This record gives sequence, structure tokens and C-alpha cells, in this order.
Amino acid sequence: MFPIADDNPHFGTPVVTWSIIAICVLVFFWQVSLGSNGGQVAAYQFGMIPARLFGTATLDPTLVAIPAWATVFTSMFMHGGWLHLGFNMLFLWIFGDNIEDSMGHGRYLAFYLLCGVAAALAQAVIDPGSTIPMVGASGAISGVLGAYLLLHPQATVRTVIFLGVFVTMMHLPALIVLGLWFLLQLASAAFSDTGEGGVAFWAHVGGFVAGMALVPLFKKRNVPLFQPARYRAFQMERRRGPWG
Repeated sequence: MFPIADDNPHFGTPVVTWSIIAICVLVFFWQVSLGSNGGQVAAYQFGMIPARLFGTATLDPTLVAIPAWATVFTSMFMHGGWLHLGFNMLFLWIFGDNIEDSMGHGRYLAFYLLCGVAAALAQAVIDPGSTIPMVGASGAISGVLGAYLLLHPQATVRTVIFLGVFVTMMHLPALIVLGLWFLLQLASAAFSDTGEGGVAFWAHVGGFVAGMALVPLFKKRNVPLFQPARYRAFQMERRRGPWG
């Protein structure tokens, strides 16, 4: 099951969402330009290393570019490969605009960064001795998904369904798509070997939970939780007025 779009209209221009996507893409091009060795060095310089963050391990002085605490933020804009980047940016593109609408640009940016911090700390606490750099926007984006689940559970998400060799598309409520996504992350986290690196499933879980917890504090006062399926379309019609 793979979401490719939603049918949830947005009002304003999602400048923060678009800017985050642009920054992540540009940073990834910079990583690629460094070559394989240079890209690995950059991951150690700007990726979040739990053992370094908690002070139980030190980095080779030649690799130290910024303080350990700052890597919690820089790691959010780095990615480990084209698929990693592509999937993350697609999810942010689909779901970020509505959350930015619901919060406003400034609060949305603060919300996004806080979810990223929560996600990084969730992964680090689970495996505090890890010396493997963690990179990727998926923790912060998981927070966006958690917020979307609470704000727009009935919004329709166009989803590609893989049934063996058969592929079909279905329109499913966000509650089902994002609920199943979270359960998959939780199950994967429970059975993953954190010491081997790979996908930071606990970051996904931590970011998602943080997004659900923070959205009531960051959304605009006139934006309700658990919006009905037609709420956004109704609001759009009200803004257009009788003359379109």
C-alpha cells in the first residue's frame, strides 16, 4: 500500500513545505557531488550519532564540523540515497500542505523541527551506544503524518495497492492509510535490530507520536481536530464565495 496523492484541498501556498523539499534536494545533490567517500564523511559530520550526542563516544577531530546537538537538525535535511529522498519528499508533498494550512507558516516550521528532534531522540534513546550516523527527514515527516491523522482522518488518499503481481489504485480514508502505516512502523521497530543500522523505525514512531501530541498546540484556534471528509472543500467554497 503506497499513497501517491490526497484529495484534500489547501488554501494558501505551502512555502515552508516547498522550501524544505527544495533544501533536502539541494543538500542531496551536494552529498552526491562529494562522491561515495566524501558522502560518507559528510554523514559523519552532519548526521546524528547517538553515542556522540550523549557524550559516550567522540568523533575523530578531523570529522568534527559542528557541535553534536546541532546534528539533530542538520541530519533532517540529509538522505542516504535516491529512494530514501524520493519517498520522503513524496510523503511531505502529499501531506505537508494541509498541515501548513492548519498552522500557518511559522508555527508549521517550528512544529516540523520539533517533530524531527523528537524522532531523533526516540531513536537515540533506544540505541544510545550507536556510532552509526542517522540521516533523513522521515522522523520529522512522520510528525506531519501524525498531525494529518488527527486533523483529517476522513480525507481521501489515492493509494496504490500491490497484490502480488497485480497492482490497483484505491481511494482510502487517511485513517486507514496512515493508521496502517504507523502500525507497520511500530511492528518493524519492535522486531528491528537497532545495532545494525538501516531504517530508523523508532524515529518514525517517535516523530508520529510527537506530531499527534503537538498538533493541538500548534494548529490555529479555528481549525478543529477530526475534520469531516467534506470540511476542507466546504471551507474552500466559502472562501471563493458565490461568484467563484
